[in-house]
Order: sequence, then C-alpha cells, then structure tokens
Amino acid sequence: MIEKNKTRILIVTQKVDKNDPVLGFFHSWIMELSQYHRSVIVVCLQKGIYDLPENVKVLSLGKEDDRSKFKYVTNFYRYVWRERKNYNVVFVHMNQEYVLLGGVLWKILGKKLYLWRNHKFGNFLTNLSVLLSDQVFCTSKFSYTARFKKTILMPVGIDTNFFRPSLNIEKVPGSILSLGRISRVKRLDVLIEALLRLKEDGIYFKATIVGSPISVDDCVYERELHLMAEPLVKCGILEFISGGAQDNIIDFYKNHEVFVNLTPAGSMDKTIFEAMACEMMVLVNNENVVKELKSNLVNLLQLNQKDKIKLGEKNRQEVINKHSLFLLVKSLSEIFTTDHNL
Repeated sequence: MIEKNKTRILIVTQKVDKNDPVLGFFHSWIMELSQYHRSVIVVCLQKGIYDLPENVKVLSLGKEDDRSKFKYVTNFYRYVWRERKNYNVVFVHMNQEYVLLGGVLWKILGKKLYLWRNHKFGNFLTNLSVLLSDQVFCTSKFSYTARFKKTILMPVGIDTNFFRPSLNIEKVPGSILSLGRISRVKRLDVLIEALLRLKEDGIYFKATIVGSPISVDDCVYERELHLMAEPLVKCGILEFISGGAQDNIIDFYKNHEVFVNLTPAGSMDKTIFEAMACEMMVLVNNENVVKELKSNLVNLLQLNQKDKIKLGEKNRQEVINKHSLFLLVKSLSEIFTTDHNL
C-alpha cells in the first residue's frame, strides 16, 4: 500500500467522466493521484459518471446543466477561494485558460502551480500561462511548451493494468484498427486510400475504424470518409463503429493485430500507447504518402505469427518501462512534494 504524503492537490480539468470516449482516461489519473496525496479536489467544467475514493472531491463549473460562461467563471473563482485552505498545489490539466484566470490569485495565495499542456501550437497566451506556472509538463518534444526551460517531458500515462492483452480474446489474423475521434487531423482518408489499394492487390485484411465526430467539420469529414470507403464497406472488409467509453473500446485493441495512427508527427497520441500496451503492432505514419502506408501494412500483415507475438510483447514492455500511469503519477507526485514545506 502506498503511503500518502501531506500534499493536498487542486486539479483543474475539462471533464470528469469515466465513460467519456475522449477524456475518460483522466478518471484513472485522478484515482492514481489520490493514492499518493492526502486529498484531491477536482474542479471540472463538466462532470458525468465517476467512482473515486473518499479523499477526492469533485466540483463542477456546471456545463452539464447548460449554465452560461459567466456562471462558469464565477463558479471557478468561488471554488478556488472557498477551498483555498484545503489545497497547497494546483495542477491544471490541458486548458491554459484556467492558469490565465487563476494564476495571479494562486501566486498571491502562495500556491504552487503546475500546467499540463501537450498541444503542438501555442500563442502569447500560452507564453503567459507558462510564465505564471512554476513548472510545465508535456509528453512530446514537439509540443509548443517543450521549448521552455521550466518544461519537463513526462510519460504518457497509460493504465497498463487496464490496457493489457487478454487470454480469452485472440487477435484476428489480418485485422487493422484505427481508433479515436473522427477528425481531419487523423488523416483517415489516407488510411482508406491505402486499404483500397490493398484490396486491388488482393491482400487479405479486415479493418475497423472506431470513433465519432465532435465538431460540424468532423461530421462533414465523416460523410466524406463513408462515401470514399463504400467499396470496402459493401464487401465487408471495413466497418465503421461509433466511439465509446474505455470499457467498450478495450476489446478492439485486444482482438486486432495492427493499429494505425496517422496523426502528424509529435502528437504522442495516447491511443498509440494504449494499443501497444495491448500487444498490438503499431504503424505510425507521419507522411501523407499512401504508397508508403500500404507497403508498411503489407509488411506487418505478412509477418509470421511468432514475429507478430514478439513485436506485440516488445511494444507492451516499452509502455510499461517508459509510459505507464504508475510512472507518470510517481513522477508528478515527487515534483509536487519536492522543496515544499508540506
């Protein structure tokens, strides 16, 4: 059992909902952090379904009740001030806006402020949020915040106890998976074009694209993809499935052989590492080259079974050694308590 230190953390994040298809992973982060620290207060824009220990308090700004942006801001300041004696460290996850809103107040109150930001792009507001923060965390050297001296590169934070292969679920030979939000940045059109060429060449495969659109443009892109992929869908070698909670998507990782992620270089997309933790072969293609993608897919699909298993096991060990949730939270907790009189 982990001995809790005296640190009391205020986490500010976008959403607390273990069933959310995009942000559900953060529920396990909170769970793990709560094992190391005396108490955790989570202020989120929106809350859904959660199951957290007694030393965790969740406070919502009210998006689930369709409150106004003005109400979000007033609730934010109300919670930050009301709970000021109940936390000594602030951890802002993803959204620099909260650092801009609360940074000066937290400085006046003497709170240590940490920002997690892994976006590739930034601006003068990002620079200001970094200035207000004591330290900044990201996972990719291509992140905008990686350029600052106070930034620390961190593990991705994959729950390897949850994302793991199953003895009861076998990987389907020739199976290809893409999983994540339906968005142009994911370049799924490149994947579909490569699959069409595999079909033309008589290469056996069966592919699944799992995900849902969020924005209006995402919905337009999804319709474009369905039209483009119609020949593959009609002959039963490609299936589109809507995204869901982690508990619902884990089996896709477990029963597919090859995971394809075409997000531009440096994204450190967590789905890549989730797939690796489930002993999938992973193909990350950073160039918009269909011919190259097709060639790489053929190489992986035609490996013998022994080599496929060996590559999958190697991928899982890589995540355990460098990117597990245990390593991430241990690193964060050490930083949160170092040089603090807590």
